Amino acid sequence: MRAPTQAIRWAAAVALLAASAGAAAAQTASEPRLLVLLRDASALAVVDPAEGTVLGQVPTVGGPHEVTATPDGRLAFVASPSEGISVIDLETMTEVRRLDVGAGSEPHDVRLVDGKLYFTIEGFKSIARYDPQADEVDWTLGLGQDGAHMMIVSRDRDTIFTANRESDTVSIVEGAAAGPPDWRVTSIPADGAYPEGLDLSPDGAELWVATRNDGDVSIIDVASKAVSERLDLNFEDPNRLAFTPDGARVLVSDSATSVIVMDAAARTEIKRFDLAPNALLVRPDGAVAYAALRGDDRVAVIDLETLEVVDEFATGANSGPGCMFWLAGE
Repeated sequence: MRAPTQAIRWAAAVALLAASAGAAAAQTASEPRLLVLLRDASALAVVDPAEGTVLGQVPTVGGPHEVTATPDGRLAFVASPSEGISVIDLETMTEVRRLDVGAGSEPHDVRLVDGKLYFTIEGFKSIARYDPQADEVDWTLGLGQDGAHMMIVSRDRDTIFTANRESDTVSIVEGAAAGPPDWRVTSIPADGAYPEGLDLSPDGAELWVATRNDGDVSIIDVASKAVSERLDLNFEDPNRLAFTPDGARVLVSDSATSVIVMDAAARTEIKRFDLAPNALLVRPDGAVAYAALRGDDRVAVIDLETLEVVDEFATGANSGPGCMFWLAGE
């Protein structure tokens, strides 16, 4: 892989942003693409990860926080706590629809499962499911917990986990695939302050949760629905974490200081990077991780074999990159 070439990348990004977005977006179905939310520019960027260049961008809801997309690369969904959810046509690079959940709803995280969009509604202490084909929210579930922010859906698609920041809890929704009235909701203490970033181990046995206000991570045993271990990481602001696909490692990011790579079984630190990302993404093949550096308007690329920062690319001045999503292509 290439060494960082930030100055060159910056110029390339600026030039390509002025190019035809539609022509670039038409390639998303055949070639791998990285979707990057530009939080400060209220836009979604399509990036060629091989070249590290921004191919195009489309305006979204203001202050976008999270993004997901259909596997075929045709539609993206972008959530904003202040303005709802944008439905983006990635072929034409246009917003084709906007989902208004209601005043004060504060939708945040978005996950696409079997063609349905699951999302948190922080202001309403709820989660919901949206059917894009019917253009309707087909169910909403109240959790009774303040600040339902981030969410994870299990591999069998039947359990949803949410981090409830203001209540310092994690909610476990079982039977989610069937929906009402057969689901079961359990909310448990996170044993830490302000839980936010979370990820489920690939075998479904452990849920790791970063608690931002005390700099630690809670490990929840999914079978017993209880915290089995607390890891003191001495972070200032741990906001995101992600397992590698084989479950061997966990990456934890501190938006104020660094990214660490941990041995998941040993619970020990392997490597620490002097990066302070707003968001983190482990590529599905486990080869690299992307760290969105909002304050620096760039994304760093971490090789997960060599454990080195091997590349970076700029997203444009005052863009503020955040949440990312990987499109594998055909």
